[in-house]
Amino acid sequence: MSASAPDPGWPIEGRAGPAARLLFAVAAGLLSAAAAAHAQSTLSGDPIAIHRTAGKITVDGDLDDEGWRDAVKIVKWYEIQPGDNTEPAVKNVGYLTYDDHFFYAAFDFEDPHPGALRAPFADRDNIGNGYVDYGGVLLDTRNSGRTTALFVATPRNIQYDSIIDDSTGEDSSPDFFWDSATRITARGWTLELRIPFSSLRYRNANPQTWGILLYRNYPRDRHFQFFSAKIPHGSNCFVCRSNPLTGLERLPGGGHIVAAPYASASERAEPRASPGSPLVSHPVEPHVGLDVKYTPNADNAIDAAVNPDFSQVESDTAQITANERFALFYPEKRPFFLEGVDLFRTPVQAVYTRTINNPDWGGRLTGKAAGTRYTVIVANDSPGGSVILPGVNGSDLATQDFGSTAFVARLKREIGGSFVGLLMTARDRRHTDDEAHREIDNGNNRVIGPDFEWRPSGHDSITGQLLYSVSRTPNRPDLASEWTGQRLRGHAGELFYLHNARHLDVFTVYRDYGSGFRADSGFVPQVGFREGIGGGGWTMRPKGFISRIRTFFHPDYQVDRHGQVISSGATPGMGMDTRWDGFLQFRYQHTHARAGGQLLRRRQFGYVAQFSPARWLPQVGINGVSGEEIDFANVRPAHGTTINVEARLNPTQHLEVAVLRNVRWLNVAAPSGRSERLFTAYVSRLRGTYTFTSRLFVRGIAQYVSTDNTVALFTSPPADHSGQFGGSMLLAYKVNWQSVIFVGYG
Repeated sequence: MSASAPDPGWPIEGRAGPAARLLFAVAAGLLSAAAAAHAQSTLSGDPIAIHRTAGKITVDGDLDDEGWRDAVKIVKWYEIQPGDNTEPAVKNVGYLTYDDHFFYAAFDFEDPHPGALRAPFADRDNIGNGYVDYGGVLLDTRNSGRTTALFVATPRNIQYDSIIDDSTGEDSSPDFFWDSATRITARGWTLELRIPFSSLRYRNANPQTWGILLYRNYPRDRHFQFFSAKIPHGSNCFVCRSNPLTGLERLPGGGHIVAAPYASASERAEPRASPGSPLVSHPVEPHVGLDVKYTPNADNAIDAAVNPDFSQVESDTAQITANERFALFYPEKRPFFLEGVDLFRTPVQAVYTRTINNPDWGGRLTGKAAGTRYTVIVANDSPGGSVILPGVNGSDLATQDFGSTAFVARLKREIGGSFVGLLMTARDRRHTDDEAHREIDNGNNRVIGPDFEWRPSGHDSITGQLLYSVSRTPNRPDLASEWTGQRLRGHAGELFYLHNARHLDVFTVYRDYGSGFRADSGFVPQVGFREGIGGGGWTMRPKGFISRIRTFFHPDYQVDRHGQVISSGATPGMGMDTRWDGFLQFRYQHTHARAGGQLLRRRQFGYVAQFSPARWLPQVGINGVSGEEIDFANVRPAHGTTINVEARLNPTQHLEVAVLRNVRWLNVAAPSGRSERLFTAYVSRLRGTYTFTSRLFVRGIAQYVSTDNTVALFTSPPADHSGQFGGSMLLAYKVNWQSVIFVGYG
């Protein structure tokens, strides 16, 4: 997880699952799962009683203010990584209090070697994937036992915030409004946090009970993590271990409004003819817009936007697409779509907000009513971008030169440590008839279905989702062969079981996607298949250079709707945590995959190595696979290698340089019988950021993507070489949480 919340040791990323019969049986059982709520309470940490401060607190990193004198003091902490709830090697003290408008937390973090602090200057949320020092709190303001908000800061007062959910993991996209201050001292460092109640969502009740965890990240020769509650190795939940926080009384009830207008201008220039010819500038284009957030009470929020501002969003890191059968996933970065984003994470990824390519207006409701969390989003999308056309053995992209209206609604009812939910999406496309001067309906898509998670114990969980879709494709065969105005119907289901104990973990996954299923507002690149995945692992925790070893075995079997094998295989391997905050993994992949009408074999060796060896080199890593491959485009066996290398350097406390180099090549048998290179694909990316203060930075990015092909070896010859360069510069000054002045060039 990006903020390095403790890894529960799950054997695979994400969740999966549904067999329809089991889904409804288990979901029905949830409604009477009173035992789950009792189980959750038995997992919680020791309660903490807080009280309102009577003195003033100035957020400046100095803990001598009068308001801290009567604050509750937390001195009992636990090392949960690499230790298993042992005594921390360094002393940590936390303080908690509140007043009429703010929640306060303060920390005194001792360090025997303050000069070893890893705390470079950086932009907000850039805290190095856990490779730097930081501390703060996690607040489960609805006392759900499963979802919490993380607020941490580094010794240089670089803030990071996120949402963590025991089912879906961590999402660092949302940004909250809060204040912090730090001081580096001769004996360590201190931290003060002030979080407005208006930034939090909580029940309308008096008094209130929240969940809380106090947290310190301490990266040295190993990655140490300290918390205010016990979090055992092998637990299948994290937020459920929070300390109950009592004593919160007469909290404000909402009624806040935040308006964020923006104005920007851009100028674009293109070559007059072929590349290299003189540039021709287009007129300057002004952009204005407005984002508004209104909180009618402490548990609900209303967002509206006109022409949302995406101008500062950093460009995507390119991925190698050569010899890929399915569309590649890119994360959402645009601020407008990030409120309540954790609710959109479900086993079937039926919501992917990047399908809303260029909205000219949008609105959202987010909150909790009658014990049920909800979020609803409506957006009007202008023409542009691409649409994924899913298939059995691969996916295609079609140009979207028409507008659409997107609607997404999500409900989630939490029952102890479990939940039941419902997801609904709709997409109505339209195009303009120039002769009639009106918009005409051009296809639609509807998706609906339930999902659930049941945690019968602290070691077991069952997660599932079943969706049904009804679609009418656009009548545009000139853009895609399947867009003939035809009607499609289908289902998508996933069911996932996980058992996670101190040493043993076991999981099983079942996926079932009908050929006619479509999720036009989601990311579903493959349909028309059934798949079973299983496996497990055994974890040991030795002493010495290696602190954790996990051996694993994962079989996988996937067939189409007629029972023909799409892919099958098995992957044994081993992963381990080491000194220098390191991780190593080695695996052998023996698989078969269908290409054309043939089932071809792949035998590959895969590896991962990443370390944080020094303050000036906080992150360096390499991963890849090598061995037998499949040339999917030309349907034949091949041999190939993929290597991905990345590093992050801090030559000074103000300068960060991130380097990425990915390469993939494929060799095939030539007509002469010799093995010759089919293609070599590269991605090179260099990003440099100089942070003057926590508010002012300049960022430059250069990226080059290229492919070299041996044309004679292709059945459908491509160009012998292709390449694309992109670059950008941005100078930004953050006046406050939501006000920024910037100038950029790309």
